[in-house]
Amino acid sequence: MSQPETDQLEVPIRTREPHPEQGARTGLYISQGMCYILFAHEIGLSIDLNEAERHITATKHRETIRHKRRAPQYFEFDPTPLRVIQDIEPLSVGKYRTTNTVEMMIYDFGAVSVTYNIALKGPLSDLLGLSDELYDNAALLQDARYRVNQLTDMIKLAVTGFKISEIVEDYAIYQVQEIAPRVEWSRLLAENSHQLAQILRAELHHLSDQEVEEALDCRISYGSDDMVIMDWNAAILFDTDADDVRAILEYTNVELLELRYLDGQLDDALEESYRTLTQRTWERRLLLKSQTNDLRRIAELQVNGALLFEGVNNALKLIGDQYLARVYRSASRRMHLNNWEANVFRKLQTLESMYDKIADHGAQRRMELLEWIIIILIAVSIAISLIPGLYSH
Repeated sequence: MSQPETDQLEVPIRTREPHPEQGARTGLYISQGMCYILFAHEIGLSIDLNEAERHITATKHRETIRHKRRAPQYFEFDPTPLRVIQDIEPLSVGKYRTTNTVEMMIYDFGAVSVTYNIALKGPLSDLLGLSDELYDNAALLQDARYRVNQLTDMIKLAVTGFKISEIVEDYAIYQVQEIAPRVEWSRLLAENSHQLAQILRAELHHLSDQEVEEALDCRISYGSDDMVIMDWNAAILFDTDADDVRAILEYTNVELLELRYLDGQLDDALEESYRTLTQRTWERRLLLKSQTNDLRRIAELQVNGALLFEGVNNALKLIGDQYLARVYRSASRRMHLNNWEANVFRKLQTLESMYDKIADHGAQRRMELLEWIIIILIAVSIAISLIPGLYSH
């Protein structure tokens, strides 16, 4: 998971020296759990999910959020993403191996999320080694890219504005379903805070108390038997059934990808608009068609940016389940989505302002051209009126 590229945010520096006390185990043993590694990709402006479904031959079904808590029926994705499940050869991640399936979630606003699963069983302290192996894991990144390329070959006709972006957002979710000896999650958190923080940050070096507190600050519980701790790079779920929470975290990771992608697209659009506004030749100034093409191009960039922004923000309705809404707000805050949204909104406004300036320049040029035409016509009419007098002499 990449940190937001804003001036207001600080990116933590990873160090790789192990602490002398590293390896001391707390005695807690995970008897059942699963690690989910997510990779979000951008493949186009939008995807016709019904058309994509007709082109996919692998096992597939539409994804909805399961509600173990009471919630109205309208709390769903709109439209419902398409989930594709594909058999693969298990991949090695340190001493762990992925399962023999990979899941790909296709969203209508042009994103695909690839998920690998790793079964967890062993000391809780082993998660630190796993988190370090997963951090920027080249093998998983490469395989995820291959899966996305393979998928897009099948559904390319269903994708509008097809283009696979180089930007990838990864996120790890560690779900602990059973642990021995049984202990309340609040007590587990208090007694293993440093280790949990290191797992979340994929940091082998011993963290300061301040950094530990910051890493564990974003946590939510619904009952006495569950807890979710969210950070910018990973999350830890202590819950027997957390499909709904994982769906929210996966969507939040995809939303971050889309905002990063849109932010980059708007940077390119602003640069192109600036060149159009400041580097116009005399020939282009006199050609109204050229000005019209410039305005059409900028308007297209505006519309594409606005549609993508609205499509991502409106894909998931979170007004029906207060607990999941809290999870989403907390995850959004931890991933700094508000900062990215503010950046995107500001750039959309700047692009609109530049469009207005170019339009004003075009109108000004047209007025100047009309004035010159009028002057020429007046001069011609005067010259014509003088021609009979010249002939009389």
